[in-house]
Amino acid sequence: MLRIAVPNKGSLAETAALMLDEAGYAVRKDPKVLHLMDSRNGVEFFYLRPRDIATYVGSGALDVGITGRDLLLDSHSEAEEVAELDFARSTFRFAGPTGSFSELSDLAGKRLATSYPGLVGDFLARAGVESTLVKLDGAVESAVQLGVADAVADVVETGSSLRNAGLTIFGPVILESSAVLISSPASPPALPTLLRRLQGVLVARQFVIMDYDLPAALIERATAIARGIESPTISPLRDPEWVAVRVMVRREDTNSVMDELYELGARAILVSAIHAARL
Repeated sequence: MLRIAVPNKGSLAETAALMLDEAGYAVRKDPKVLHLMDSRNGVEFFYLRPRDIATYVGSGALDVGITGRDLLLDSHSEAEEVAELDFARSTFRFAGPTGSFSELSDLAGKRLATSYPGLVGDFLARAGVESTLVKLDGAVESAVQLGVADAVADVVETGSSLRNAGLTIFGPVILESSAVLISSPASPPALPTLLRRLQGVLVARQFVIMDYDLPAALIERATAIARGIESPTISPLRDPEWVAVRVMVRREDTNSVMDELYELGARAILVSAIHAARL
């Protein structure tokens, strides 16, 4: 059985569960369930705190897991990132009182509050900057106002929370994070199947199938508009001067591609969702 660690709560949990469901795996119905056996697919799910997942996987206690890249790096675990899963994106930045900091070197000798001391400490060490890290569990933007720290390092979305606390972003980006699939150093044999399934979910979310009829003389020009993953499928129609074309198109490009194909001369343009894929 492949032992998979899944976030039990927080921003990662709901999307990770939905992704596994779309990949054909069993999902828990009761949020109090911490262990779920999926015998049909040969896996066991263990629902854990997102911050602990990299530790369990890195130790070999569990085979693979879904967590944030930020949490993986902060843990100093031996777990390895296998693939990015395209959700839960976040950016980590430094912030301090307006006018007090302008570049990374200004943090030398200062107190820096963060919920990610491993991640931030490694970044500062690589930059050759020595600061005193103050570990807090959330709401680090209050640390300066309350006198616990001189600056903070935290996740930034709109920056409004930092501005409300009188802080301004400065210095380089610490990390661009997202949800990732991680593996134990042993790289379990069943990992490729799980990876293909999850990648299939990503493809289904990112692409659609487009079918259309086209004068055969326009195939090359139509292919330039929509090339597909490898090459469009082209089938003959009863009228020898026309062909039927099937191609994968990025979901966000759907309407612009339809417009271009119609202008070119394509007709009967239909779009279908993809529910699963293996590329």
